[in-house]
Amino acid sequence: MIASTKPADHLLLEGLPSVVRALAARGAIRRYRAGVNLIDEGDAGDATFVILSGTVRIFCADDASKEITLALYGPGEYVGEMSLDGGPRSASVSTETACVCALISGATLREHVATHPDFALELIQRLIRRTRLATESARSLALLDAYGRLTRLFDTLAATAPDGTRVIKEHFTHLAISKHIGCSRELVSRILKDLETGGYLMQKNRRYVLLKILPSKW
Repeated sequence: MIASTKPADHLLLEGLPSVVRALAARGAIRRYRAGVNLIDEGDAGDATFVILSGTVRIFCADDASKEITLALYGPGEYVGEMSLDGGPRSASVSTETACVCALISGATLREHVATHPDFALELIQRLIRRTRLATESARSLALLDAYGRLTRLFDTLAATAPDGTRVIKEHFTHLAISKHIGCSRELVSRILKDLETGGYLMQKNRRYVLLKILPSKW
């Protein structure tokens, strides 16, 4: 972790939605290298991190260090707010890339929620959205096979390009994909190789491009 006093930090704050900016302005700006754990599952910390730049990964791991990725969050998002209930951390958070965050203490977050009803409403709405996503993820793990989970992930992340193709903007390694969908890296590699061979997708500038609708079955 590196403390930040750079003049450009106020520009990062200005880029946030106003309801989140007011909270971030009350925090201490910190810079983190990629691969740093901000939150560890099971810990009792109460800090919240507002992401000003970069990407963080939310994940859970078992005793054998097998991980599953729950979400990736970027600027304007915040993590750690569930500590408001006083319980232990329910998941781990690590920096996927170098990040700048506003570090908010538990006391500051509670006071901000109490005095800013617009933020309190935004917090409730965000928690509802995340609960919906968690429900969808649980349903996918229970009801879909690995191929079904992979196609659902790609369909969710793909954005339509001017040429009509759909592009996954994030750079995903086979290992990262396997952590998202809860299977082995080797299986992901086989599925993607078959899809490339079949002309369904390709890689361009380290990004996956979906050339046509992915088949319903592998």
